Amino acid sequence: MNLTQSMLSDLLDRIDAPGGSLHLPLDIDVHLLVDRLADRYGAPRTLVLDGFTDPTVDETRGAALLAVLEDRGETIRAWAYGGQWIGAGTARDAQGVVRPVLAAVPRRVEVPAPVEVPAPEGTSRGNEEDWVERLKAITAWTSPPQRPDVDWARIEAEVGTRLPADYKRMVETFGEGAFDAFLALNQKPWTDLRDEGLLIWAGTEHENLYCWQTDDQTDPDRWSVAIRTFDTFDDELAVFDCSAAEFVCRILLDPDHPFTMAHYFDTHWFMNYRGSE
Repeated sequence: MNLTQSMLSDLLDRIDAPGGSLHLPLDIDVHLLVDRLADRYGAPRTLVLDGFTDPTVDETRGAALLAVLEDRGETIRAWAYGGQWIGAGTARDAQGVVRPVLAAVPRRVEVPAPVEVPAPEGTSRGNEEDWVERLKAITAWTSPPQRPDVDWARIEAEVGTRLPADYKRMVETFGEGAFDAFLALNQKPWTDLRDEGLLIWAGTEHENLYCWQTDDQTDPDRWSVAIRTFDTFDDELAVFDCSAAEFVCRILLDPDHPFTMAHYFDTHWFMNYRGSE
């Protein structure tokens, strides 16, 4: 059976809220089902393979999907999507027949309160908490580092400057993908606006460019974030005195931030474009 994205949406809509599973007809191509979901939600994680459950699976890794399937999964892939876990693969039905299956259950993320450290006297930015670790907590990121062996010396030589440490840790940790499937993290800064003193570290599907204001006299870890939107004049920038990781944390959580993403989802995630599990 050919499975279109529209058909997939219809199947997901048939799953009872807040969570449940749906055994599908035997003529559904499971590989196509997983591919269609990957097109929509990014690279999946594997919860069950050939009847064996990954021993690291817990509530932060989609364990609720296995519970709703009553531990009958044969091969189950999972995706985080906002406040849901989406699962697909094969599972035994009540009669013991292995059939294609689709499941969806609530996903909850406990975000600890931020630890704010006052800025030293005479400065505007303090030694705040580890914003990359906070970003991992906000997105419930539990995967291993996606790009731990990036050759930063080569990339910095190509770009012509050292790069902020928090950005490099974001790339090493999350890899290629997008926060809330919206803000795409560049794996190497774009230099399109270098003549204007800007390096582009991320962008959105709305064509906003998330940059640093670079300065050879300033430590890269102290560069400000500057945003150029698709509907502004070339010389108009919105500037924020914070690091890239802090900026992402704040727009995910603060509904009053001028570039907030908090209006769209209460629970956040990182859509991984390339799986390593």
